[in-house]
Amino acid sequence: MLGPVILAASRSDKMRRFVSAAPGTKQVVARFIAGETVDQVIPVVRDAAAAGLEVTLDVVGEDITTTEQAAAARDAYLELIEHLKELELGARAEMSVKLSMFGLSLPLPTTLDQGSFGPAAAFPGGHDLALANVRPVVEAAAAIGTTVTLDAEDHTTLDAMFAIHEELRKDFPQTGCVIQAYLYRTEDDARRLAANGSRVRLVKGAYKEPASVAMQDKGEIDKAYVRILRILMEGSGYPMIGSHDPRLIAIGQELARSAGRKLDEYEFQMLYGIRSDEQVRLAAEGHRMRVYTAYGTDWYGYFMRRLAEKPANLLFFVRSLITKN
Repeated sequence: MLGPVILAASRSDKMRRFVSAAPGTKQVVARFIAGETVDQVIPVVRDAAAAGLEVTLDVVGEDITTTEQAAAARDAYLELIEHLKELELGARAEMSVKLSMFGLSLPLPTTLDQGSFGPAAAFPGGHDLALANVRPVVEAAAAIGTTVTLDAEDHTTLDAMFAIHEELRKDFPQTGCVIQAYLYRTEDDARRLAANGSRVRLVKGAYKEPASVAMQDKGEIDKAYVRILRILMEGSGYPMIGSHDPRLIAIGQELARSAGRKLDEYEFQMLYGIRSDEQVRLAAEGHRMRVYTAYGTDWYGYFMRRLAEKPANLLFFVRSLITKN
């Protein structure tokens, strides 16, 4: 019941100021955010690699209002790549990007019918700006032997994201994308992406979406997740299982075996700071286990979605506030 309320709060400037100023916030944020600067996150990447884990790095931030901010987001990722180059981890350290940070909504893309997407020309302004900003990041990532995954955001951005994904894959076929199980359209998206041989991260979904486009019942979302994961496993792409749910992890392993996939033909992904012991266990069993590691100063939206996803996270936050007070 609290999830939708927290997600709504993630868009509130008033709540942003309140949460940022709360005495216990910094302690809890540190559980989910690996640092504020690239210098702080690089030791985290080294430690993960030493533990047999892989990472995908997210410079947090979403809502921008100027082209200068979009360019700054691009430059932050280019700086990250320069640091990753020195680690020589290759594909063990990739990046996740939100195209909204790169200017996708400056101005808003043309709205298309749900479930469809078209050529670049269908998305004036924002599409061209986001593509121009993200392409150098993808090129630089490829130069050091790694890649980029385009994160999914709310449903209104997906057609534009998929169009940019297709454009990038022409030159960089390892470019990945994210799909969300709670959206009604996602099974169709999964079939197309699986047939195209795409790298695809499947998550349940963490944005507040209307009932007209997204399932609201947790049980139905879990069933959809399994159906979609089966499509990806039986396709020709590379599935990335984004879940902390023990049952879905076990189902993912079984679906991979049924599809005849080897351990290096799919991977698990979990968030930094959540189920760390399980991450190490899966890696020790020979699975590719990638940790979604966010860092940066604009952590509020990301942090609030983590609270909304699991009541225990919210309880942890409230307890820290009480303790600090």
